[in-house]
Amino acid sequence: MKKCIFVFILILNNLQTTVDQLKKGEKAIIVAFNLDTIPLKLIEMGCMEGHMVELIQTAPFGDPIFLDMNGTHLAIRKEMAKEISVEIIEN
Repeated sequence: MKKCIFVFILILNNLQTTVDQLKKGEKAIIVAFNLDTIPLKLIEMGCMEGHMVELIQTAPFGDPIFLDMNGTHLAIRKEMAKEISVEIIEN
């Protein structure tokens, strides 16, 4: 019951989103991702549930986006970032 209430509060506070919706400098915790669309290499580089991700920069036309994913700097396409659900960390 507590978990359901917590998820409901997160949704009400707009704390859950996808990586492509993060703003520059915003940090979040990965809560879910689609194993069918996320390459194994990305998982090996730190894209796992519970790991932190921060948007470092967006390319001039918005794609790709540059991330710090659990200490690893990488660039991914926005289409892939849409498949990674995160919970924003409030500062």
